[in-house]
Amino acid sequence: MATQTAQQRWRQKNRMVKSQLNVMVRRLVHDDLAEIADARALRGKAEAVSFCSFVTKGLAQYADHDREAARLLRLFELAYMRDREVYR
Repeated sequence: MATQTAQQRWRQKNRMVKSQLNVMVRRLVHDDLAEIADARALRGKAEAVSFCSFVTKGLAQYADHDREAARLLRLFELAYMRDREVYR
């Protein structure tokens, strides 16, 4: 864990562009993020979260113009809603 001074320095440096996201999730999600980071040559779980956000937003935008993308997005949404307790 970073020292309080290091945390304050990080917050001051990044206050306009970043905010810290601390969430409690199941080990499965941590493992999935680590796997995504490894498979995509990302710099850890934090970057994997950013990547997942980017991909989800991209798929949603693409779905506005492509039926197959819309179908896939809907399938992922339904599957997540069905199994969401596994991931929370």
